[in-house]
Amino acid sequence: MRIVLVGPPGAGKGTQAVRLAEKLAIPHISTGDLFRANISQQTELGKLAKSYMDAGNLVPDEVTIAMAKDRMEQPDAENGFLLDGFPRNVSQAEALDRLLDEESIKLDAVLDLEVPEEEVVKRIAGRRICRNDSSHVFHVTYSPPKQAGVCDVCGGELYQRDDDSEETVRTRLEVYHTQTEPIIDYYKAQGLVVTISSLGPVDEITQRALEALKREKAENK
Repeated sequence: MRIVLVGPPGAGKGTQAVRLAEKLAIPHISTGDLFRANISQQTELGKLAKSYMDAGNLVPDEVTIAMAKDRMEQPDAENGFLLDGFPRNVSQAEALDRLLDEESIKLDAVLDLEVPEEEVVKRIAGRRICRNDSSHVFHVTYSPPKQAGVCDVCGGELYQRDDDSEETVRTRLEVYHTQTEPIIDYYKAQGLVVTISSLGPVDEITQRALEALKREKAENK
């Protein structure tokens, strides 16, 4: 299957992308991983992207698109892929359509993870990270530490990252609504959007997504 995964910050896209890609035996292609790989390998695209990032500028769409094209042409993506973080806007979606048309292949589905805005704020703004080890993550509501402000694992101080503050989260949501959400309507016009709730246990969401994708594939046969 060839799938695009969309949803607001805090919808659990990263978690579900990894799980779904494994279940469907297709590569998980995330823009974050693409950028890190190209920059660390010092590819021409990576050097170009880094030059924009070092200057504090956004990486142009054409660079992101070129990275995605290169990754989708790798042998492990021959039978499908799951795109996470790309396309991020309508112009990228249009460019993806052109790329796929050139290869005479089509997307099977656009999986939209739906979550209420206040839940997004609660999920992200409630996160607390250990200063000693950032892999130790807690949540004031869903997975609180035994002692407030103290890491259960190593006793380090727990803190809220600047980009997890409520104000920043609401700004990120506004960017999502303005830039990324329009691609849902773009793909709805093609009959590709499958919307599921991203509320509940992680396993349940994964199962919900797999069942929705299975139905979509059966209906489009």
